[in-house]
Amino acid sequence: MSQTWGDFRAVVQLSAGLNVAILSFVDISLPAIKERRRVFAKAQQELNMYRTAPTKLVSAQQLEHDCEVEEMNQKLYLLWQESADYSNEEDTLVHYTGIMGFFGAVLSLVLLWYSAAYYDAPISGWGEAVIALSFCSLVAAFIINFMTASQSSVFTQKCNDIRQQARQNLGPRNMPPSGPAGSGTATPASSPTVPPA
Repeated sequence: MSQTWGDFRAVVQLSAGLNVAILSFVDISLPAIKERRRVFAKAQQELNMYRTAPTKLVSAQQLEHDCEVEEMNQKLYLLWQESADYSNEEDTLVHYTGIMGFFGAVLSLVLLWYSAAYYDAPISGWGEAVIALSFCSLVAAFIINFMTASQSSVFTQKCNDIRQQARQNLGPRNMPPSGPAGSGTATPASSPTVPPA
């Protein structure tokens, strides 16, 4: 006995429901994206604090401190640049997720109507292929969101590593001992730029 559209009714209903829900799949990666941007902003804020913190150091100590600050700033800038380049691709991928969700939902709803109108009609291999195609947008959306969330987590971890390194190298416990009160040397107007390692 040949299979009919009615036999695939439940599968079509599942496809329609999931493809409508795909429009909210972008929320899966949003928390990771927001956390990455928050950590980058926090890292820059902390670095500015280390740069402008009042110190009472002799010239050589101040120069070493400035060099360490600039080294951290260079690492953070290179990571931010890499993240910014990926962010453009990320926005495009998230946009395509919505487009695929829309077309997937339209296709599934058409199949849902067709399966109701031709419930007892035999289904061909072409019909089964179209039903299978309606699930492709779901797979693509999951892969895209998994990729964006994972990559955002990688950038967040790298940024946190830089923050931890800055705390160890520039924190109060690692500052050189200060001289007598009033004997501090003014901070140079510009500090040397340390090339990336």
